[in-house]
Amino acid sequence: MSHRETMLPALPPPPGAMRRTSLSHYIGIVALGFWLAASVGIFLFIVQSWSLEKLAKYGPNFISGLGVTLTLVSISIVLGGILSLPIAYGRMSKNKILSWIAYIYVYFFRGTPLITQLFLVYYGFGSFRPYLEAIGLWTFFRDAWFCALLTFTLNTAAYQAEILRGAIESVPRGQHEGAAALGLHKRIAFFKIILPQAMIVALRPYGNEIILMIKGSAIVAIVTVFDLMGETRRAFSRTYDFQMYLWAAILYLIMVEMLRNLWAWIELRLTRHLKR
Repeated sequence: MSHRETMLPALPPPPGAMRRTSLSHYIGIVALGFWLAASVGIFLFIVQSWSLEKLAKYGPNFISGLGVTLTLVSISIVLGGILSLPIAYGRMSKNKILSWIAYIYVYFFRGTPLITQLFLVYYGFGSFRPYLEAIGLWTFFRDAWFCALLTFTLNTAAYQAEILRGAIESVPRGQHEGAAALGLHKRIAFFKIILPQAMIVALRPYGNEIILMIKGSAIVAIVTVFDLMGETRRAFSRTYDFQMYLWAAILYLIMVEMLRNLWAWIELRLTRHLKR
């Protein structure tokens, strides 16, 4: 008997299976139609209530707030990147004291909310005003912008340190052995061979970290920093028009999308030799 003759006929589906599938399909179509109708309604409402006068009046403030956001995030990312180098070194160090100090630092700043850290710096250091005045640091800590910059730098340094540590440890051991076989000093081998390969691995996580910092930067509006979200809150308090938040959402979306495309282009350029 041939294989085709021994095949059994397909069994019919259970009696209630077709009914359940049809019901789920019907519910899905109804839900999709509802969301489409709601989206169209919201879009039409926004178009009808769009105010060019408000846009002309508050638009410059939004652009100013956007500049504050980009400046704050850019400086904190650069300073955090510099600070992440010794932290990553401490995490990989065989010295238990350095390793534990770096571990506690990373554990705290990655394990607690960014807004809590901001409040600790802004309100916490404010409680020590007499001591800060005595050592000349009160000028720094009384400014909300500097407090936000310090908080963001410390926070992103912890994340960047872990990104860098993971990337360095992902470089094959053979690269270290090959550099040693060529007689290269460990420091030269690290900066010339190991770190460039690690940075390619870390490129995408770094992009994600920058995007998260851009979105997380909105919390500085709570401590009276007039970034993009701060200007949005001020405009809304004067107009009570929800479109202010819609404009802010669009600007945040544009920033994130431009950064995502830029980072994809950079990654493509730096890794083109790996695709051959």
